[in-house]
Amino acid sequence: MSDAHARRVQAQFGPSAAAYVASTSHAGGDDLERLLAWVRACRPGRALDVATGGGHTALALAGVAREVVAFDLTEPMLRAAREFIRSRGAANVRFAAGDVEALPFRDGAFDAVTCRIAAHHFANVAAAIRQVHRMLRPGGSFLVQDILGHDDPAANAFITEVERRRDPSHVRAYRGSEWKAFLRAAGLTVIDEGVVRKIRPWDEWTGRTRMTPEALHALEAFVRQAPERCRAAFDFELAGDRIASFTDRMILLRADRD
Repeated sequence: MSDAHARRVQAQFGPSAAAYVASTSHAGGDDLERLLAWVRACRPGRALDVATGGGHTALALAGVAREVVAFDLTEPMLRAAREFIRSRGAANVRFAAGDVEALPFRDGAFDAVTCRIAAHHFANVAAAIRQVHRMLRPGGSFLVQDILGHDDPAANAFITEVERRRDPSHVRAYRGSEWKAFLRAAGLTVIDEGVVRKIRPWDEWTGRTRMTPEALHALEAFVRQAPERCRAAFDFELAGDRIASFTDRMILLRADRD
């Protein structure tokens, strides 16, 4: 990851760490339950949670794996995750900071690696997945969830602009075919997959990123002025002059190291 992009991510998430710990959409849901079912099937001894954010996935892993490493680029986020996880009584989680494109662990160190709702911030997803492959023991599993890119180019361009106006560290969401190509190129074989829908309450979603009133007003105007078919692709709900919510589709993939 370039220094400029790393600073962008850290500037975006450092001051928002507490909001991500408190985020209900990150704390649970059908998506996390699906990942956990895959983790239980893997029965990992050691697990790594990449881009742990508020620590919800690492906490869930702590109930399944013998040892968990929660890893994140942003030190304030990692401190918030540590406080949250320890407050829940999990004593088998340790914490490490660094870049996903240069993971500081030995080859084959983990039985499972998770990455949940984070890869759209990675500058180079292919490089990150190559690192994940290196971290996994033979037969180990990579369990990933992220925003699913839309097949319609206009809808995809619309939601990418929405995301970047809300969060300048957003890079892009990838289609299912792109994810599978990344995984295959890294030597990982897709074993299972799914798509879930996740409703985003607008005020909570925009509030987490500390948008200025002016930026929020401009974003809302952009959404209202967009073609109806673009809004419909993400189920944007408008209530008068307000935006109530929209819906993301999330891709979930389990890919095993050959």
